[in-house]
Amino acid sequence: MKDLRATTLAILDDLVAHPTVTSDSNLDLIDEAAARLENAGASLVTTYDEDGDKANLFATIGPEIDGGVVLSGHTDVVPADDGEWTSDPFAVTRRDDRLYGRGTADMKGFIACTLALAPVFAAASLRVPVHIALTFDEEVGFRGAPVLLDELGRTGPAPSAAIVGEPTCLRIVAAHKGCYEYTTTVTGVQGHGSTPDAAVNAVEYGARYICRLLELRAELAGRAPSDSPFEPRESTISVGTVTGGTARNIVAGSCSLQWELRPVQPADADLVRDDLAAFERELVAEMRRTHPDADVATVAVCEVDGLELVETSAAVELGRRLLDDAEEDVVSFGTEAGLYQQAGIPAIVCGPGSIDVAHKPDEFVSVEQLDRCLDMLHRLGDRLTEV
Repeated sequence: MKDLRATTLAILDDLVAHPTVTSDSNLDLIDEAAARLENAGASLVTTYDEDGDKANLFATIGPEIDGGVVLSGHTDVVPADDGEWTSDPFAVTRRDDRLYGRGTADMKGFIACTLALAPVFAAASLRVPVHIALTFDEEVGFRGAPVLLDELGRTGPAPSAAIVGEPTCLRIVAAHKGCYEYTTTVTGVQGHGSTPDAAVNAVEYGARYICRLLELRAELAGRAPSDSPFEPRESTISVGTVTGGTARNIVAGSCSLQWELRPVQPADADLVRDDLAAFERELVAEMRRTHPDADVATVAVCEVDGLELVETSAAVELGRRLLDDAEEDVVSFGTEAGLYQQAGIPAIVCGPGSIDVAHKPDEFVSVEQLDRCLDMLHRLGDRLTEV
C-alpha cells in the first residue's frame, strides 16, 4: 500500500499543477490521464464540448461487457485567489498529514486514487469492468456529465453502479438535493434620473423579482416533507449575484440575477417555475406600458435532479460492502450522482476529504483519507475479480 500511496501523491501533484479552473481548458489534464490509463490497458472514449476546448474521458478496464462499476470525478475546479492562500494553490504543499492545493479535496484526490489503482485493476482477472469517468464543467452547471452519459447510453456499456468521489470523508452519501441554477435578465429602458417615470428601471424590477424569490422561499419552508432527511429539510432558494445600472443618476437599463433552487421534491421545482413564469408575465405587461421592448427572461443554467434515496440500490449495497464501518448520510449539495441515477445507473457519493474545505482558501485532503480511499478501491477490485 505504501507504493500505491507514493504513486497517488505523485499523480495528485501532477493533477493539481493543471489549473483546470472552469474558465480554462482541461485538455492537458485529460491527455495526461488518458496516457496513464492507456498504458494500463484501458479502452478510452473521449467526448468534447461544442468548442472542442474541454473533454470528458471514459475509460474501461477489464472485459468490455455490461455491468461493472463507474468511478466518477470532475476535473474542473473553482478559482483560487493567490492572496487568500498561504501557499501556491496550484502546487501541492504538504504540511504534516495534509496536502494543500486547489482541487485536492474537490476532487482530484479521488481521481488520483483511481488512476493509481488502474494498473492494479488491469492486472486482476476482473469478471466485470471497472470504468473511470472524468468530466468537465461540473462546477458551472454540470455541463460535461450529460454529454458523457448520452454517449454511454448510445454506445454502451451499461454499468451496474457508480461511485461519485466527491469529498464525503468516505461516508456513504445515498441521497442529495437537486441543483437548479438560473440567470434572470431584466431589460428596461435607460433614462435620466430626474424623470424616472419616462424610463423603465431594470434594477427596480429586478428587486421586485428578488422579493418574489424570497416569498417563494418562505412558502417552500412550509412544504418540507415530514420525513425529509436533509438539513435544511425544505427546498431552498438563494440569490447569488445581482448586477445592473451604471450610475446613481441614470435609470438602469439592465439588471441580471443569478440564483438557484435546491429542491427536495420535483413538485417544489414545478411550483417555483410555474409561479415565476406567471410573475414574469405580470412584470413584462407592466413594463411594456412604458416601452414595448422591455422584457424579463430566465435561462436555465442547469436543472439537475437530486439523488433519490433507494435503500435497495446496488450502489448503496456495494458501498456498504466496501466500507464496513462507514457512516451513511445525506447532503444538501448537488453532484453528478443524480445524473447517473437518471441514466439508470444506481449511484452513491463517496470520496476522500471534506466538503467543508472545498471552494475555500487552503483547501486540503489528508493522507489518511487518501489511504482509506485506496483501500476502498482495492477492495472493489477484489470484489470484481474472479475467484
